[in-house]
Amino acid sequence: MGVCIEFQDVSYAYPLTKKAAVRHLNCKLETGKCYGVIGPNAGGKTTFCNLMRGLCPNFYGGILKGSVLVNGKNLLEWEDEELSVQVGYVFQDPFAQVSGIKETVFEEIGMGLENLGMEAEEMIARIVEIAKMVHVDMLLQKNPLALSGGQCQRVAFASILALDSDIIVIDEPTSQLDPEASNDVFEIIDLLKRQGKTVIIAEHKVDLLAEYCDEIIAIAGGSIIAMGGAKEVLSDAILRDNGVRIPQVVSLALELEKAGKAFGEIPITMEETITMLKERMKEGRSNGN
Repeated sequence: MGVCIEFQDVSYAYPLTKKAAVRHLNCKLETGKCYGVIGPNAGGKTTFCNLMRGLCPNFYGGILKGSVLVNGKNLLEWEDEELSVQVGYVFQDPFAQVSGIKETVFEEIGMGLENLGMEAEEMIARIVEIAKMVHVDMLLQKNPLALSGGQCQRVAFASILALDSDIIVIDEPTSQLDPEASNDVFEIIDLLKRQGKTVIIAEHKVDLLAEYCDEIIAIAGGSIIAMGGAKEVLSDAILRDNGVRIPQVVSLALELEKAGKAFGEIPITMEETITMLKERMKEGRSNGN
């Protein structure tokens, strides 16, 4: 796989702050993979996401040191319109992503396409296709500001998907959603994975990340403390040492380990855990226990 985003010794400080929000970030993100970004509050996750989209420093200002490369080109060399097509960004608060100037969901989804000058017939077909994909086709004539949080999050996804960006950055999309709506969001993420998109998602619900992500990037204190395969990182003690949330099943496995009943390996998903427990019960019955 090729590299679509690269951080080369990146540090960034917001305006009027003395301390850098992130420091000496070095990593390469491969095309077509799904990355989960985890860490404590104010640890640097959102800044990491904002850097990929160019919001830092282009929108927020501040001081950027080092280089962020998007498809091999320095972030600072991209025109904002071009970058917005290369990298789609879904904000933490879906209502902050709604423009407020469109009266219907249909118009909201199509606003980016309209700004790009897409022909009306092609644009209409694209909006309808995307609306069906994320299950908002029944909402197309509703006012975006009258939607629920879950509905608005789907519309935010639709407006980004309509642009057909190859890289999608998503900042804590389920922070204001109930479990059912959270699962709906991850169904969309799974769809993006199957389409071959590169997905970077910052999220506190690590159990969902464990299920859907190929790799995990753990950020604490403004630095990357671990990066690699989901199983490798989510079972790494460095997360617990830095106050980074871990999946519930990992906590269970560690408690069993303390009790002298360790699994052969640490599971990171519920499915893995159930399989291991069933195998243990089967072994117990065969041994007459």
